[in-house]
Amino acid sequence: MNGVLDDTLLADPEGLAARDTTGVLRAAATAGAQVRSALYTAGQAGLDRLRGHRPRALVLLRRPGVSGVVADLVTALLGDRCPVPVVAAERLPGWIGPLDVVVAHTADPTDPELAESVAVAVHRGAEVVLSAPDAGPVAQAGAGRAFLVEPRIPLPEGLGFAQALTVALVAVAELDLLPGMRSEDVPARLEALADALDAEAERCQPAHEPFVNPAKALALRLAERTPLLWGVDPAAAAVARHGALALATHAGVVAHADGLAQAGTLAGLRVAVDLSERGGGDIFHDPFDDPAPGGDAPPPRLVLLGTGEEDPQSVSRRVLGREWPNADLAHPVDEIPRGTRDAALLRAGVLALRADIAAVYLGLATGATLIT
Repeated sequence: MNGVLDDTLLADPEGLAARDTTGVLRAAATAGAQVRSALYTAGQAGLDRLRGHRPRALVLLRRPGVSGVVADLVTALLGDRCPVPVVAAERLPGWIGPLDVVVAHTADPTDPELAESVAVAVHRGAEVVLSAPDAGPVAQAGAGRAFLVEPRIPLPEGLGFAQALTVALVAVAELDLLPGMRSEDVPARLEALADALDAEAERCQPAHEPFVNPAKALALRLAERTPLLWGVDPAAAAVARHGALALATHAGVVAHADGLAQAGTLAGLRVAVDLSERGGGDIFHDPFDDPAPGGDAPPPRLVLLGTGEEDPQSVSRRVLGREWPNADLAHPVDEIPRGTRDAALLRAGVLALRADIAAVYLGLATGATLIT
């Protein structure tokens, strides 16, 4: 991490604004606007022409940036009941053909591998949905044959999650692949997502003190720690990976992110978490006479993320046979109550935005060079 945490800065909105010279906090708060803008632009791009088309396969291209975690989240939301195979790949599969649909997002208009994949896909007659700037080799590779959805809100690096997710959701909903969401329901359902993101941005605004601001609270909890972000369900695991990406991008912090079942097999991390829990309150502990495992590495901070109806600790007890007494729980059932329509999607969006804003706060409060 760059520098030492200045926790007083998190309670100083004017100081935050002065340090946020590139306007990253304001940009992060546009997630709801990104959803509405992308929904409108997707309509202009004619994605409704996909309606009624049943593809042989859906291919989600994973490119650098947010597209990989969006592909993971969309795959999780589609679930095992999706009527067609879903393939997430960094490059176009060799078998792509006219019966397939390809969805991709990039903030880099010059990405050469994506440009090649788009060119091959349209040449072979596949339907291509592309969220990308309307300039450069990637857009040109579509040659007017791809559904090009251009981002309309300028964003700093790493903050296009809501844009990419919205375009992918519109595509899969028009294809009638998303369980419980018909194409005609898309505007209202995504408006609900935009509203949830607006509400989260309001909760996390700089004027709110850390004790009522979930992003500031998370930033304080992760400061000078090694974050372990473990999702207790597939959608939450995707959001955990987004959180690790956000921390690296905005705060220069390295985090471990994975699904709970896989993370629970990592014996070294289990031991580190348990030792941290046992030793965290020992005021007589001398780090020089009795160094912690891992040497100078910051102690871990475990965060269990969940987007489903079940409490994350209950999931851990069922899956791993144990709970994590000192883990932080990121399970926004107060914000998105149980039984809410599209609850997993809404909670995933809220947690992803919270991770973005928390990472920005952490970067600002530590003077991370990527922010300044």
